[in-house]
Amino acid sequence: MTNRTVLFDSPFLLGFDQTRALIDRATKAAAEGYPPYNVEQIGDDAVRITLAVAGFTPEDLAITLEGRQLTIQGKREDGARGEQSFLHRGIAARGFVRSFVLADGLEVEGARLEHGLLHVNLSRPEPVRTVRQIPIAFG
Repeated sequence: MTNRTVLFDSPFLLGFDQTRALIDRATKAAAEGYPPYNVEQIGDDAVRITLAVAGFTPEDLAITLEGRQLTIQGKREDGARGEQSFLHRGIAARGFVRSFVLADGLEVEGARLEHGLLHVNLSRPEPVRTVRQIPIAFG
């Protein structure tokens, strides 16, 4: 049994169990190596994820957002490409699943496939800040 130090084990950080689970999922997703990807900062409030998906068509790709987890999936039908005889096969033909955990407030704006690169644009709209007075009950 291993004793793991957890970042959110402080009495002042209440209700962060879900954040701990997100960090665990992000750590597992970072270990995956295919397909290669970039994450770019575009301006102050926008981010772009770019995946190298050479050989995939829009019909081969699916992007889903479940809660805060963005999942990009590529499926290739080997038989659908016809019988090919390769002398060298350096372009991967396998499917993939790549997941990203998004911060609260980050929204998916859209996706574009261009020259073998899949671009997924994300933005963070300006949050609405509210101050709320909490009544104190007596008795």
